[in-house]
Amino acid sequence: MEREYRVETDALGEMLVPADAYYGAHTARALHCFPVSRLRFPRPFIWALGLIKKHAAITNGRLGLLPQRIAQAIQHAAQEVVEGRWDEQFVVDIFQTASGTSVNMNANEVIAHRATELLGGKLGEKLVHPNDHVNCGQSSNDVIPTAVQMAALDGIVHQVIPALNELHTVLDRKAREFHEVLTIARTHLQDAAPIRLGQEFSGYAAQIEHAVDRLWNVEESLGALPLGGTAVGTGFNTHPEFAKLTIAGIASETGLALEETRNHFHAQSNLDALVEASGALRSVAVSLIKIANDLRWLGSSARSGLGEIKLPAATPGTATLPGKINPVLCETVIKVGIQVMGCDAAVTAAGLFGEFQLNTMVSVAAYNLLLSIDLLAAAARAFARHCVAGIEADRQRCAEILNRSLALCAPLAPVLGHDKATQIARIAQEEGRTVREVALEISGLSAEQLDALLDPRRQTEPGSAVVPVPGAGGASGGGSSPATSPAAGPGSPPLPHSSTGS
Repeated sequence: MEREYRVETDALGEMLVPADAYYGAHTARALHCFPVSRLRFPRPFIWALGLIKKHAAITNGRLGLLPQRIAQAIQHAAQEVVEGRWDEQFVVDIFQTASGTSVNMNANEVIAHRATELLGGKLGEKLVHPNDHVNCGQSSNDVIPTAVQMAALDGIVHQVIPALNELHTVLDRKAREFHEVLTIARTHLQDAAPIRLGQEFSGYAAQIEHAVDRLWNVEESLGALPLGGTAVGTGFNTHPEFAKLTIAGIASETGLALEETRNHFHAQSNLDALVEASGALRSVAVSLIKIANDLRWLGSSARSGLGEIKLPAATPGTATLPGKINPVLCETVIKVGIQVMGCDAAVTAAGLFGEFQLNTMVSVAAYNLLLSIDLLAAAARAFARHCVAGIEADRQRCAEILNRSLALCAPLAPVLGHDKATQIARIAQEEGRTVREVALEISGLSAEQLDALLDPRRQTEPGSAVVPVPGAGGASGGGSSPATSPAAGPGSPPLPHSSTGS
């Protein structure tokens, strides 16, 4: 069917606009000029932009800068934007005019036309003007970065942090559940020393706890809004009380920690707050990648891999290999982490283009930052619910791996000497035997002494990793009493001096 159009005018003249569109000439011209991608501003940004327009109208009405009838119509129309009623009318490409003028005018036109309609007018009429009324006291240069910071802060506080807290809860629960499961730690991908599986998971839980702390640290910078600086930070063409009153209204409605920036020239000339937030999200992504990668290794096939844990089966593994189950949630988290790292690179590069009083890359920074927030929140939540919560320890497999590990030789070195302990490890490796079996034959220690020395449980406790054996000589063959180590805890036996590697 042939589409009908109406004629509207802007500073450049007449422009055809779809007859049923709530946007106007400026937006239609932007559609014509920027047919670059199918990427549009996401819902959180439109929500934030609607809130700014709503509370700007409230403030302008309160200050007597707009007639109450018009201010109330704008407020009503903007609230519909906040609620998502007109999302399909936000049609301007991400790759658009530098300061985001096109998307700001897109909002102004949609709200103006809807407010005109509420006042009894028709689409195309200007009972409410997009510039004179909806944009009163504002500039794209302060409104757009304000909207991005609001959307980012809201997403971090109400999406990412709760998702990470959920992940922390299940990791911490697994740490306690697996506390008695003994296995082997690995450094350089090689056996290192006994460790409790619960200790490994406690490390993951702490990593997420620190990630949350890093995200809370960006609250202050994101919450310092440039609104009120208008075009270049001087605040011309706006009321001195406009920013304070408008931001206070937004803060009250959203519960976010928002305030007017202390220096508008700083806030509008750069994207430092967005770059900082993106860096914090990147660190979260790196943490999630580390944890997901560890878990997929620990859950690798018990018959040909490590198999210390059992990952829940989320989906069938392949179309060709019956019974194969893959670590799909771990892989998804890793993919998301890589994407977030790419988004951070884009945000960082965008931050470089803050020439003089304006950064011209704010739309690119906005898209990538808000994408990172959306992806991390969804991935962390899915990871917690569909993977970590269902992990089980293969206790038998952990015991098998621990018993045959050559790392059990470490406690022998302070008693027998490094060379003798190395000899035991080499023989055990060459003959496919356990350290205990070889040590019982050639160390001169009794079975009871070896049981005390090689007890892996003690090696996972600070200050009691080594048990001195009465009468056992060191590398020199002597039987002198070992010196007490300052690392020994209260009630622990004295520890011999020893030099160990990683």
